[in-house]
Amino acid sequence: MKKILCAVCFVLFLSGNVMAADGGNVNVDVLAKTGKSWDNKPLPPYEKGRPEVTILRIRIPAGETLQMHKHTVINAGVLISGELTVISDDNKTLRLKAGDAIVELVNKNHYGKNEGKETAEIIVFYAGTPNKPITVTK
Repeated sequence: MKKILCAVCFVLFLSGNVMAADGGNVNVDVLAKTGKSWDNKPLPPYEKGRPEVTILRIRIPAGETLQMHKHTVINAGVLISGELTVISDDNKTLRLKAGDAIVELVNKNHYGKNEGKETAEIIVFYAGTPNKPITVTK
């Protein structure tokens, strides 16, 4: 019964129609909901095994370019501040500004660069498994 109650509360929370304890309304914005990465390719199936979630806060100084890399697991993030440009190995480009969400490429090389004037800060959630790297540099 406790599991069912928790599931119902979670669904109500996601619906955006939740009443706060003080009677006010809680506002929920869906930043991303998709089965595709930003280059419009389908995400791979989840891995079998025990799940391991990793959440990173990444700060990229103005003018910095990251190494070419790929992610081995599904991941998504939200740019909290600044600007960020993501470029795939086939030169597809995504430009993000603060508040934008990204569903990252999986097993495809890409890199990011901060072409803005302030540090870009992004929070990224990775859905992996224990002992598997979330990022591999080229």
